[in-house]
Amino acid sequence: MIQTSWQIGPILPWLDLLGIALFAATGALAAAARGQTFVTLAFFALVTGVGGGTVRDLLIDAPVFWVQDGRVAAVCLATALAVWITPQGWWKGQALDWFDAVGLAGYAVFGAAKALHFGVPPVPAALMGVVTACVGGIIRDVLAGEPSILMRPELYVTAAALAAGSFVLLAGLGVDRPVAAAIAAISGFALRAAAIHWRLALPAYRGRDNEGNTPPEM
Repeated sequence: MIQTSWQIGPILPWLDLLGIALFAATGALAAAARGQTFVTLAFFALVTGVGGGTVRDLLIDAPVFWVQDGRVAAVCLATALAVWITPQGWWKGQALDWFDAVGLAGYAVFGAAKALHFGVPPVPAALMGVVTACVGGIIRDVLAGEPSILMRPELYVTAAALAAGSFVLLAGLGVDRPVAAAIAAISGFALRAAAIHWRLALPAYRGRDNEGNTPPEM
């Protein structure tokens, strides 16, 4: 974790670790739901926690963060252990979705901020926030044999884009970084929370027949 002036005040290192822990929890929960061993829980936690950030760092030519900071792997393993030893009833229902929603918003902001620091222009920096927030969940779903979150109709990538894009926009307008980060993360979480609660989704492509008519719903 690089300690430089690009950080959003004192909160960015904690935002980073929080996002990692929450994504790691979703990975461990996905493995636990399938009755896997602790080793598998730990592996799922690690790859889900660091997957998006690893891809981001490779794309922006930054040192891979979790290789440079031993705390990251420790947080992932501790999170897997917490899931392993706590009662299964604690994690029923939509626990995975809500952990993922908080991590999505915070990590999208963190990824965008880090990309800006490494000289990435605003629009690609916002996209790096989306990559940071979404790739770990994609890896988790692939490993678990689940349809990727990208293939579900509910708002997911859109919420990450809102968080990352809002931060980049507010930072570009000169808003204090801590304030910009808070507004952006809350906005992204609120959209994702609404999508979970009310099952909000973008319109799906339905195609047209040879005469240009949209086929009726089945």
